[in-house]
Amino acid sequence: MQTCKPRLFLRLFLGKAVGWCGGVARRRPHIRAAAFILYKVSIFKRRYYSVRQLRRAGVKVVGREVFVERGARVAAGAALYSPCYISGPADVQTGATLLPGCVIDGAKIGAGSVLGPFCNVRANCAIGKGCRVGNFVELKCAVLGDGCKAAHLSYIGDAELGKNVNIGCGVVFANYDGKVKSRTYVGDNAFIGCNSNIIAPAHIGAGAYVAACTNLSGEVAEKSFAISRAALHIKPRGAEGRYLND
Repeated sequence: MQTCKPRLFLRLFLGKAVGWCGGVARRRPHIRAAAFILYKVSIFKRRYYSVRQLRRAGVKVVGREVFVERGARVAAGAALYSPCYISGPADVQTGATLLPGCVIDGAKIGAGSVLGPFCNVRANCAIGKGCRVGNFVELKCAVLGDGCKAAHLSYIGDAELGKNVNIGCGVVFANYDGKVKSRTYVGDNAFIGCNSNIIAPAHIGAGAYVAACTNLSGEVAEKSFAISRAALHIKPRGAEGRYLND
C-alpha cells in the first residue's frame, strides 16, 4: 500500500477534521472554534515560510514575527529582524539586513544593504549593493544605485538614483502634480541636503550638490551647486504679542 506524503496527509486530515467539526458545530461551539483554528493554520503554512524553514536555508532570523511569502526569495546570509514583512516577488540578496519594522513589497534588495528600522519599500523598487535605507524612509517605483544612502525621514518616489548618492533627512521627491506622475533622475555621487524638495520632472547631474532647504525642478548640470534658500530677516522685538509674549 502506497503511503501518503506528509503534506497530502495533512490536507486530508484537516479536511476530514473540518468536515466532522462542521457537522457538530451547532451542538458544540468549541468544536467550531477548533476547526477554524486548524483551517487558519493550514492557510498560513501554505502562504508563508516558517522561521524554521528560513533558518534551515541559511537566513539569520531574529525573533518570531517574520513573515515571508512563498513567492519571495531570501538568499542565504541575509538577516531578518522581527517584526518584518516580505511579500510578492521580492528578492533579498546575500548579506542584506532588514531591521525591525521593514515592509518589502516585491522589491529587490541588493547584497550588503541595510534597511530600517521602519522602512517601507513598495513594488517596482530596486536597491543596489551596499545601500543604507534608514528609519521612516519610503520608496515607491524607485531605483537606487550601489552605495546610496537615505538614512532617515525621506520619500523617494518615481526616481532613479545613480551610485553613491546621498539623500539628507526630510528630502521629498514630489512626483505628482495632481494629474501626472513624473520621474526624477539623479547622477552618480550627487548630494541632496536636508529638507529639500525635488519637484519632478527633474534631472540632477553627476556630482551636483543641492544645499539644504532647496526647492528645485528642471535640470541641474554636473558638479553644479544649487541653492534656493530665502534670506533670513530678524525683526527686533517683533515677537511681542505673539504666543506667550504678552
